[in-house]
Amino acid sequence: MTDKTLDCSDLDRIMGVPIQPARMREPFANTDIRRWVQAMHYPNRIHYDPDFAAESRFGRMVAPQSFPVSMDDAHGTGPSCIGCIPNSHLVFGGDEWWFEGPRVFAGDMLHNHRVPFDYVVKDTKFAGPTCFQRGDNYYYNQDGDLIAKQRSTSIRYRPDLAREMSNLEEDDRTEDPVWADAELMQLEEQKFEWIKMLHDLGHGKRFWDDVNVGDQLPARIIGPHSIASFTTEWRSYLFTLWCGVKRRTDLDIEALGFVGDMAGKEQDPVLELENPEMTDGAYIGPSRGHLFPRYARQIGMPRGYGYGASMGAWILDYLSGWAGEWGEIVHSNCSYRGPAFTGDITVMNGEIVDKMIDDEGRHLVQVKFKMVNQLGVTSATALSEIMLPKK
Repeated sequence: MTDKTLDCSDLDRIMGVPIQPARMREPFANTDIRRWVQAMHYPNRIHYDPDFAAESRFGRMVAPQSFPVSMDDAHGTGPSCIGCIPNSHLVFGGDEWWFEGPRVFAGDMLHNHRVPFDYVVKDTKFAGPTCFQRGDNYYYNQDGDLIAKQRSTSIRYRPDLAREMSNLEEDDRTEDPVWADAELMQLEEQKFEWIKMLHDLGHGKRFWDDVNVGDQLPARIIGPHSIASFTTEWRSYLFTLWCGVKRRTDLDIEALGFVGDMAGKEQDPVLELENPEMTDGAYIGPSRGHLFPRYARQIGMPRGYGYGASMGAWILDYLSGWAGEWGEIVHSNCSYRGPAFTGDITVMNGEIVDKMIDDEGRHLVQVKFKMVNQLGVTSATALSEIMLPKK
């Protein structure tokens, strides 16, 4: 009989103990912001068109609220992937964000103070005993201003049990769905409807007074996803570039419990100077499961799959785009139910479920969010509070 235990005993010693902070080498440039929004499929001109941005309330290009995580060396999951769980792998399980008000611009330098928070082990249909581990990220700028707090959830599990329980040999999900040319053209038209919403709002204000409980937010579509689109997303994170960030010296993939093809020396600061090819997560180590179907199947995934941190950015960008430049997400609690696979599309929808004025006098709307694929399978949900201007 297969041993189906998951040893999480090492985690207790590191809860609440800060790990090495994430630090940038050089300040952000406008090109970093452009690269990010293009990779996240977010065509909001205030983030990439300097002429349009100059006429905005900011007077220049501003980064989207999803942007701080791009500076981190682990997509924000660093403090939720700490401690050894033998023979394990990791996927993202969700993020909760609290935004403090300051925004990010070219010239800013961010650092991330990271603290493991807690964990719990549950039995899942995906991989049997599964560890849901959380860690906190505090993103500060060069002036010491807190930009945002992110509580990241990682899902750590045994890939051998995931393979056994998924029965991939008999799974028709190993092949990408096929889209006809007419279907692809229709998707592009549907995508443009959401982009036109951004254009129509422009520099205008979406007033709290003009929206109501029950209002449906416009649908947003991304995809079909591909190895190429996932690779574009991957390269928008600073840590995926050679010497793109100051590397951690306390990161040992094998010591975390990753085994076999998923171990390796991804982000090793010493090997990066000798042979950076061997430290690039697109090709070596646990991250390559996203871009190579053969490695995806080793960890219980049917084919290439997207990044949880990118999924989180899609959610924040969807909400921010609707709110406009005068609005702001103040809190968002996102739960990831399953990844985006190659060949799939992602469809986002939201509904206003509450209107309120908080203790600080801010006028807020609460939005219930859902993300599904073309078959209606849920990949993420969220409940978010957005501040809107008052007439």
